[in-house]
Amino acid sequence: MAVSLYTVRVVLKTLGVVDYGINNVVGGIVTMFSFLSSTMAGASERFFAFDLGRNDHIQLKRTFSLTFTIYGVIALIVLLLAETIGLWFLNTKMVIPADRVSAANWVYQFAVLSFIVTIMTIPYNSAIIARENMNVFAYVSIVEALLKLAIVYLLVFFSYDKLKLYAILLFITTCITTFIYRAVCKRKYKECRFSFYWDKTLFKTLLSYSGWNLFGAVAGIFNNQAINILLNIFFGPAVNAARGIAFQINISANNFVRNFQLAVNPQIIKSFAISEKEYLHELILRGTKFSCFLFLFISIPIFFETSIILRLWLKLFPPQAIIFLKLIILIALVDCFSVSIGTAIVATGNIKKYQIIVGSLQLLIIVFSYLFMLYGSPPEVAFYINLLIAVIAFILRLVIVAPLIGLSKLVFLKKAIFPSILVSFIAASPVSLIISAMEESVLRLIIVVIVSSTSICLSTYFIGLNKNEKNFIRNIVIKNIKMVKW
Repeated sequence: MAVSLYTVRVVLKTLGVVDYGINNVVGGIVTMFSFLSSTMAGASERFFAFDLGRNDHIQLKRTFSLTFTIYGVIALIVLLLAETIGLWFLNTKMVIPADRVSAANWVYQFAVLSFIVTIMTIPYNSAIIARENMNVFAYVSIVEALLKLAIVYLLVFFSYDKLKLYAILLFITTCITTFIYRAVCKRKYKECRFSFYWDKTLFKTLLSYSGWNLFGAVAGIFNNQAINILLNIFFGPAVNAARGIAFQINISANNFVRNFQLAVNPQIIKSFAISEKEYLHELILRGTKFSCFLFLFISIPIFFETSIILRLWLKLFPPQAIIFLKLIILIALVDCFSVSIGTAIVATGNIKKYQIIVGSLQLLIIVFSYLFMLYGSPPEVAFYINLLIAVIAFILRLVIVAPLIGLSKLVFLKKAIFPSILVSFIAASPVSLIISAMEESVLRLIIVVIVSSTSICLSTYFIGLNKNEKNFIRNIVIKNIKMVKW
């Protein structure tokens, strides 16, 4: 996280606001095609974990080989769409300064190449997740952090067009991390050695699951990237830079939640596969609570001290980044409530109703944002709409999922949502008092970080955890104290 935030600061300073915004929005065009790969990624992760849960390694190898073949086809489709529709949209509809059109095309082409490489890596990543070997992700993230630092150094050192050079270096980084993932999987997991396999029944099962997942994936991409394009069309690259900065901080903060949930998801799917409902419900309740608690550690200081954090981090930044970041944090906090129940619906495989309702709601963000911007609303209106839809979507997710897994909605609200909200308010209260009593300064920021961390720990332990969870924490603390003494 520290490396990511540092590199954004240097890249923004080196590229400038306009080029940084161009990189953000042009890369977003390519990301829009990821609905094809993310659809199959959800399917492969679910079916890999399901086969492992049933200890069926023969079927696991067949599933891997078939999904790998499908990804090859997807890569060709993405390349075709990117080099036709995507390229046309970039050069005819995007608001890009005339002297930077050539550089924007460089960014686009290397983004397409990076995306193709990433697509063919997804089956390997899915295998790692299904087998719960999270140490692999930890080691690769260290390598990736070192490569990002190298990019920053090379970007400052060379006098070549910075935006073009940045695109090339990002592509090289993607290739290196991709090679590591594939090498690890081929060496450790027998099912990851590709051999052509075709099964019409399995293909139809994957396609049926992916078909409904496709709608949700399209909605998710539009929720993230179409807004970026609308902001570019109505307000220009500087606002794209503001959104890119806000999202970069949010992505870094969300890594705590994503990496924790990454470890929980396979367990949720496997417990459903072998019908361990009691353990499944326990995982969902704890996953929801702990996701929220982890996110609070980073999000509370950022939310209350947004301005000074951005100044210390970037010195100069687009003014819209402040309000964008505050609203994105609120949206992410609401989404923490939905992550575990979203994995539960994936485990059931019964996603048709879920994807239609929730996906349609997310698409409304684009419609309403466009209408409000068309009639003169400021850019942050898109984030207010997103926040409202996020709350509605969470409620509907719970209503849809709970009956499918036999989970009481009242129990979920009582044991997961209520403690999370209560801890959030209690943890934020002393910080709010400090903000109102002191002038903005580095000293106030330090005090806010210390007070918020302390209040989150105390409120989580005394209010957020049940008796068994408290005993578990106490045993860990006692064990580590004894080890230190020894």
